[in-house]
Amino acid sequence: MRKILFLDRDGTIIKEPEDEQIDSLEKLEFVPGVIRSLYQLIYQFDYELVMVSNQDGLGTNSYPIESFDLVQDKLMKTLNGEGIKFSEILIDKSFPDEKLPTRKPEIGLVQKYVNENLDYAKSFVIGDRMSDLQLAKNMNIKGILLGNMRLDTDEFKICSNWSEISEVIRNNYRTSKLIRKTNETDIEIRLSLNGNGNSNISTGLKFFDHMLEQFAKHSEIDLSIKVKGDLEVDEHHTIEDTALALGETFRNALGNKKGIERYGFTLPMDDCLAQVAIDFGGRPWLVWNADFNREKIGDMPTEMFYHFFKSFSDAAQCNINIKAEGTNEHHKIESIFKALAKAIKMAFKQDSDSMQLPSTKGIL
Repeated sequence: MRKILFLDRDGTIIKEPEDEQIDSLEKLEFVPGVIRSLYQLIYQFDYELVMVSNQDGLGTNSYPIESFDLVQDKLMKTLNGEGIKFSEILIDKSFPDEKLPTRKPEIGLVQKYVNENLDYAKSFVIGDRMSDLQLAKNMNIKGILLGNMRLDTDEFKICSNWSEISEVIRNNYRTSKLIRKTNETDIEIRLSLNGNGNSNISTGLKFFDHMLEQFAKHSEIDLSIKVKGDLEVDEHHTIEDTALALGETFRNALGNKKGIERYGFTLPMDDCLAQVAIDFGGRPWLVWNADFNREKIGDMPTEMFYHFFKSFSDAAQCNINIKAEGTNEHHKIESIFKALAKAIKMAFKQDSDSMQLPSTKGIL
C-alpha cells in the first residue's frame, strides 16, 4: 500500500510572506527543518510526496505565471538537489468563488489517489490552513496543521514546527489497526508500538484477557483487542483467530523494519523460569518446550497455549523459541507471556539515528 504525504506549498514547505504572494525569488525561504524531515521520512520510512496547492488566480496580473514558474522551478531544483522528489505536483489555479471540485478542500486534484492503493492509516495531509485539514477529512486520512493553535483532536494534530510533525508521523507509522471477521470470530485490534503499556482487552475469556494485558504492560505497547467468538462451541476459534490477528497487526506495525533491533530474549517468575527468544526475520517458526499438567487455567485450555504462539508466529512472520520450567501452572504460562513481551520490546526497539535494515540480505 502507498504511504503518501500530501503537502501544501506556501506556509508548509516555504514561508508565506505577509502579502501571501511568493512572486519573486527574494521571497523564497524554506520553513526551518522541512528539508531534513522530508528526507528522513522518504528514505527511512518509505513515504511518497505529493504537493497539493491552491494558487489563487495564478496567471493574473497580481500573480504572474512567469513569477510562479520561476519560484517553483527554484524550489524544486533545491529539493531535488537534497534528494527530495515529489511523485506529483498538483496546483489548482482557480479563485475561491469559482468553487471548483479541484480546489482544496475538495478532492478533485487527489481523486485518483483516493481510489488507488492508498494506506489510509499512515498517509497524511500536511498544511497551514483549515482547508488542508478539511481535505484530509474528505480523503479519510489524518491531517497535520503547521501552526501555534492547540486544538488537537483524534482527526488531526497541530504542530509548531517540522520536528513535531516528523515525530507525529514516525509514531503513527508504528501503529496498526486490523478488523478480521469470519463465520467463527469478529475481531478488532488496535496496536501502537510506541505506547505506554495501556490495554483494553475483551476476548470473552478472562484468563486470556489477563495474559494479553500482561503482554501489553510488559512490552510497553498500547493494545486494544475486542473479540466476539463462538465460545458456545469452544475456546479454540477465539484463541487461534486472536493470535493470527495479533500477529498480522504486529507485522503491519513494524513496517519496513528499518532500525529495529530484530532480536530479543528471559524472565523468572517465582518458581518458574521462562526463556523466550524471538527474531522478526520474516520466517515463521516455533520451538515449544513447555508442559502443563492441568487441562485448564481459569477458562483457558492449556492445549491452546502452544496453538496461540504458533499462530502468532505464523502471522507475524517471526521465529520464537520458548522454554519454561516450574511447578505452578499459572506462573508458568504467565511468565511465558511476560518473557515474550520483554523479548518483543527488545526486538522492536528502533534507533531513529541508524535506520539500517538489520540483515545482510537487504530484506526482511
